[in-house]
Amino acid sequence: MRSVLQYLFFAFSILLLHGFEARATHIRAGEITARRISASALTYEIKLTAYFDMQNGEGAANAQNDVDFFIGTTGPIKAPRVQIVNIGNNTTQNTYIINYTFPSAGRFRISFEEDNRNNNILNIGPPPTQNLNFYVSTTIEINATLGLNQTPVLLNSPIDLAAVGQRYIHNPGAFDADGDSLSYKLFIPQRGTANGAGINLQYVDPNQIGAPGNTETGTSPATFSMDPVTGDLVWDAPMVKGYYNVAFVVEEWRDGFRIGQIVRDMQIIVEDARNDRPVVNPLPDICVEAGTLINQPVVATDKNGDKLTLTSTGGVYESTLIKPALAKFTVANQGALNTVSGIFSWQTGCDHIRQEPYDVLFKVEDAAAPGTPNPSLFRKLVDMTTMNIRVFGPKPQNLTGVAATDPAGTAYRLTWDPYKCQIPGAQIVIYRKEGCTNIPEDVCISGIPAGYGYDQVARVAVGQTTYLDNNNGTGLKTGVSYSYRIVVEFPRPGANINEPGSLIGGGESIASDEFCLSLPLVMPVITNVTVDQTQQTTGEITIRWTRPTAPPGLPAQYRLFRAVGQNGTAFTQIAAISTNLTPGAPDTFFVDKGLNTVANAYNYRIEYYYTQNNTLVKLDVTEPASSVRLQQGSALPNSIRLNWAAIVPWSNNNQVHRVYREDKANPGVFNRIADVPVLGNQTFTYTDDGTDKYAADGVINVPISTQLSYCYKVETVGSYNNSQIKPDILYNFSQIICVSASDTTKPCPPVLAIDLIDCATLEPDAFCNMLSFTNNLSWTYPQQVGGKDCDPNIAAYNIYYARYDSDKPTLLTKITTPPAPLATTYAHEGLKSFAGCYYVTALNGFGTESAPSNTVCKDNCPMFVLPNVFTPNGDGKNDVFQPLECPAFVQALEFKVFNRWGAQVFDTKDVNVNWNGKTNAGKELAAGQYYYEAAVTFEASKKDNKPYIIKGWVQIIR
Repeated sequence: MRSVLQYLFFAFSILLLHGFEARATHIRAGEITARRISASALTYEIKLTAYFDMQNGEGAANAQNDVDFFIGTTGPIKAPRVQIVNIGNNTTQNTYIINYTFPSAGRFRISFEEDNRNNNILNIGPPPTQNLNFYVSTTIEINATLGLNQTPVLLNSPIDLAAVGQRYIHNPGAFDADGDSLSYKLFIPQRGTANGAGINLQYVDPNQIGAPGNTETGTSPATFSMDPVTGDLVWDAPMVKGYYNVAFVVEEWRDGFRIGQIVRDMQIIVEDARNDRPVVNPLPDICVEAGTLINQPVVATDKNGDKLTLTSTGGVYESTLIKPALAKFTVANQGALNTVSGIFSWQTGCDHIRQEPYDVLFKVEDAAAPGTPNPSLFRKLVDMTTMNIRVFGPKPQNLTGVAATDPAGTAYRLTWDPYKCQIPGAQIVIYRKEGCTNIPEDVCISGIPAGYGYDQVARVAVGQTTYLDNNNGTGLKTGVSYSYRIVVEFPRPGANINEPGSLIGGGESIASDEFCLSLPLVMPVITNVTVDQTQQTTGEITIRWTRPTAPPGLPAQYRLFRAVGQNGTAFTQIAAISTNLTPGAPDTFFVDKGLNTVANAYNYRIEYYYTQNNTLVKLDVTEPASSVRLQQGSALPNSIRLNWAAIVPWSNNNQVHRVYREDKANPGVFNRIADVPVLGNQTFTYTDDGTDKYAADGVINVPISTQLSYCYKVETVGSYNNSQIKPDILYNFSQIICVSASDTTKPCPPVLAIDLIDCATLEPDAFCNMLSFTNNLSWTYPQQVGGKDCDPNIAAYNIYYARYDSDKPTLLTKITTPPAPLATTYAHEGLKSFAGCYYVTALNGFGTESAPSNTVCKDNCPMFVLPNVFTPNGDGKNDVFQPLECPAFVQALEFKVFNRWGAQVFDTKDVNVNWNGKTNAGKELAAGQYYYEAAVTFEASKKDNKPYIIKGWVQIIR
């Protein structure tokens, strides 16, 4: 009998041991990826790539023939293992795949959880780590506009050896075949739950084990970080040998929106290596036009003379991720000692064009050299670097153009060579700007760089080689040079070009060379609008224009129109100048007199008429051109800021404008004090601190005082940038302004008061039937504050109001003169209640504003009184329990009624209560005494105003 029992016990022990081995610790790392595989259904291939510990859990790893996925909380869904690959470091890579059809579009979490992690992981817990399960998740966005989207794939395995005291770097080698943008961030490793969700483990960054530690170069503390752009995970440097697990998120972005993310949980094995890590030389980023053959040398070295293996990973090698031709990496002296070199070669093509760069990872691993003592103790170390490659569309070639006849008017037909990359869905974008502009060539800049002033005028299919530019049917300007460039924009790789939004986001070409043309100058253009006299009634402006390109002797006429204001459109004819277009005749200028150039700018245009059958016929109208307007800018201490503007058809940008100041010793004589380089309208400004910065006409420096006035004028310098328009450079004066320096000293803050309410003196019906309320403010302006005199020259007061004391007050009104004297009271009318807060500021004549006055707040008087008896007997008298008189300023009410035993019989939130003596269920309550509690919230100046609690009793009489 004993022998049978012993046999059974032995067999049971074997089963226990076998079962324990099947569940032994074995999971080091892993992540989930997904790709849509059907255009007609929401079917995805879901893949788990898991890395198993073959040193401590070989039996469990071999037995893991399938795994369970959860889709949200749906699951488990069993997936079989389809591949096992030994990747070294006592680790296998295991692939599990299922196809799954999602029920609808939307955002879904795909997760995997399995017992057990391997033991003795130093930076996660709670220990022992072999009792912690392993959990990762991936989130995908299913949307018709995303097409056959797939998550990025991580091409670099997550198991490498690190060495104590040496810098460790890992890069996941993420590649997105759709050309989406990727970003990276650290994440806390998790364990799974029964419903497919994850819970954070106890975790510290690896550099905290043995903290503070040192970097490889000896500085303290040790660091651990991840680059959000490149994905480089750097630990500089480990201090304690052992296992470490870290996690990070790879986020997928399209058009500024996140469309998915992958969590990778990975393991770092730190050894106390008697070895220095090899080094792979950094590589430059590369930008090429599609069709370029890349041949990039890669060199790695080892100062210990160890044997080196140089490898490379990236999507450019994967036929399942990009279209051929694929890249190649060849190493002629693989396994060489001390130095190993390779050549990365890739014949790029049209199918490789995309917006995001291609990341190519190069990794060097050392091994014991022949003759190394105790080679079994040698610990392999690695280094890696990433090269970014941008593939742009090739530059369009031979853009040119000719004048074309078009009913719209002046037009130009552009032509170019057939484009090299005929990608379905790609479009040629035509850009145009006035004037001709050189753009520095840079192979790493695609499209039209910002800031060069080009506007998109049209898009055509990539197969098109011509375009007629007639300015969308309105005709182009005459007498203007135009610059054209074309750029090709591509759809996202693999996009369904029939889906909305699919024709963008796939990158663009290098811009074509410029084609610059000068349209025939047939009609006149205005060249000058310059102020000659600044007066209120006798101001003068001279207007000049060009003579049209036409044979002399032909009777014609210019009609000059004027409108008030730089943007004025109410044009009135002021002159008709007959001409026969004789060169040198004084018929292309006019002096406009009797103007108020002090108060106004003026806008001009010219209509050109020619003779046809003895009748004048209008042939053209010029673009309007305004006079230059000079104004004083914002307040500055001991200086004067000048701003000027002109709305004209020529360009005043990228020129040097001239500033003049009147010489006080010689009234009416203006001295040039500064030349101001301007780039755009926002730079038409100059601050005069009294220094004369232009010495050619003599230096006259003056002190800028708030007590004196200074007169200025400005001369703008401009050009049409068109060789057919003379003169090439156009000079125009502004009007003269005389101003004083602004006083930036702040006035003193006023002292504010408000008409508060004495609630104790009011009757309950004080505010009955009132629909509008008024707050009366009054303030005084002090003579002194802190022993210093206050500026008495107050020109205005600003009143600020906030409904609640925690809100930021906003400007309610501005009190100015007239009337005189300046008012110091204000009635804020039309309010729904008295509640609110105010402060006042003072402004001097220069608009300088004081600090705020004291803040005053006003509150309402609570008016809510309840009776002690009512008679709900249906006689129409006192049948309903309501507040006495009228409740005022009640914002909210919670009213409850209890019987004598404390049971609640009725409740309401009606501010008028309107209780009819019944329960909420409609059951009539017996006559007798009941108790109520009312929580009343009143309108107040505090946003979080607490309710008043009113308790009492009421008698029901039937």
